[in-house]
Amino acid sequence: MRYPATAAQLPRMHGRHPDIAAVIADSHRRSENYGLRPGAHPDYSRLCAAELSSLVERNRTLYSHALPAMETLYQQIADTHHMVLLTDADGVIIHSLGDADFLEKANRVALTPGVAWSERSKGTNAIGTAIAEQAPTTVHADQHFLVANHFLTCSAAPIVDHRGDVVGVLDVSGDRRGYHQHTMALVRMSALMIENRIFSASFDDAITLHFHARSEFVGTLMEGIASFALDGRCLAANRAALFQLGLSHAALRQHSFDSLFGLPVAILADHERAADPALLDLCMHNGVRVRGRAEWHQPRRVQVPAAIPAQAPAPAAPCEPPAPSRLRALHNGDARMEQVVGKVAKVLGRGIPILVMGETGSGKEWLARAIHADSPRARRPFVAVNCAAIPEALIESELFGYEEGAFTGARRKGATGRIAQAHGGTLFLDEIGDMPLPLQARLLRVLQERSVTPLGAGRAIAVDVELVCATNHNLRQRIAEGLFREDLYYRLNGLVVKLPPLRQRDDLGALAHAILAAETDNGRQRLSDEVLRLFKRHSWPGNLRQLASLLRTAAIMAGDELEIALRHLPDDFLDELDPMETPDAKPAAASAGPGPAARLDDLELAAIMKTLDAHGGNMSATARVLGISRNTLYRKLPHLK
Repeated sequence: MRYPATAAQLPRMHGRHPDIAAVIADSHRRSENYGLRPGAHPDYSRLCAAELSSLVERNRTLYSHALPAMETLYQQIADTHHMVLLTDADGVIIHSLGDADFLEKANRVALTPGVAWSERSKGTNAIGTAIAEQAPTTVHADQHFLVANHFLTCSAAPIVDHRGDVVGVLDVSGDRRGYHQHTMALVRMSALMIENRIFSASFDDAITLHFHARSEFVGTLMEGIASFALDGRCLAANRAALFQLGLSHAALRQHSFDSLFGLPVAILADHERAADPALLDLCMHNGVRVRGRAEWHQPRRVQVPAAIPAQAPAPAAPCEPPAPSRLRALHNGDARMEQVVGKVAKVLGRGIPILVMGETGSGKEWLARAIHADSPRARRPFVAVNCAAIPEALIESELFGYEEGAFTGARRKGATGRIAQAHGGTLFLDEIGDMPLPLQARLLRVLQERSVTPLGAGRAIAVDVELVCATNHNLRQRIAEGLFREDLYYRLNGLVVKLPPLRQRDDLGALAHAILAAETDNGRQRLSDEVLRLFKRHSWPGNLRQLASLLRTAAIMAGDELEIALRHLPDDFLDELDPMETPDAKPAAASAGPGPAARLDDLELAAIMKTLDAHGGNMSATARVLGISRNTLYRKLPHLK
């Protein structure tokens, strides 16, 4: 019997495994045929600013979905003399993140946006050769065709769309002395994250199935994703789904949901509409059973009310029970949180901007979403913007939008900016303290005039938004340092609330159980008294984000057990506590056995994959939460070697 994809089979889903010596030899022959010479001076020409902006706009989908994965990947390789690069399908760099100490060397060989790194331009190199081979490729030191690039070591993976076409390349390049065998694994995992994000955003008015033979892998990078039209026709599937189904892209187009799973597609629609759906149990056409969940991606439509005759009154809306307050749900007994919720509740719908302050991970976006959900604008858009993550070259078009013909390569009908997208709803500006000064001036004008002028437009567009901002900075100090405008500060601070760090909250036990109930399927697991005592002694540097990750991992390690005990907690959490306070912690963890070896292996792998997915593929954060070293984590995931 053919078994569906597991974590260990990820590399085979992400490209073939050609012999690297043969790949390099073939690439060198192609480089010679292009007329290149090893000792020649490389072509360092680059696109001008307008051409680069046009290129980025043509690759807007790739760019927007790749940025978060690039930032996560860069965090894992920071301070290692490396940089992360994103290119289009032709190998032209459209974005980069790099260590300052490596940028000077990178600039010497033009590892910068706007420069082409195809084989035709630079000879054998990871980006160009990955495109030529349509497979992940590492090119180390003198494997590069041009002598000028021999100081580099580079690992690149193609990014493909739902049709199987290469739409870009993700690459990590650095000093050859910093070569590490695990770099390619990180690049491939990040490329897969980007592919899945692009896939999930590709279909409107479609029903999407997320599935895997092992239920714990549904919702992770390992899951298969397939989208179906409402009549059951199969529209597309990601690589993991094709692998599990045993089909090619061309063969998939001949199938429907019925022919693949032996059931009408209506079962997916019914599952998606269920209030609290359990995972579906399905049998694929090849006889393999899988578990899955359904999502219905409906297109955004502008509702145009039909004309109603004056004598025909509109039908009365049926009475519905009021939705539970999202704000009240954030209050679990802590006095300071009660004050925050009370203050915010008084200004809802009053047009008063709210500034949320607090440490990283303390729940600022949770509060912002609760504010929107409880406000009169709850049925209108909630648009979140990370002010620190938008490249300065794209700030204006991203936030304010542009008209048709505003610049070369602009979309035919222009594009709506993020501020205008929030019209009628809530605009959440996260990390407002890191917003570049030029953008601060533009934002201030928007807030003063309550209108936005897209690039290339002759007139302003009125915008009506409730504003919520968040920062972990002391904005008054930023003002004193010349990094934040004082006039903008006074425009934003209509109501300032400060979220307490987790270590100072009085509701830790109730909060932990609330998060645990939300993170687990059955909601029946509880924390032991000993675990709660340890929680209250912990400093929680990662605040709510750290607590949620730890509880998610502990719940998986506990399996069917209803009480989470010390043995289910990661070792690093126990190590951070005073050893005198937990004399029996590690012996208890060592002596308690969760069951047979096979079941333990399954639970361990499931815990690792869930934690890895929860941290966006960040290996360092995953190792830290699980209480193991990164090398140990790599050993436990042989598919990354």
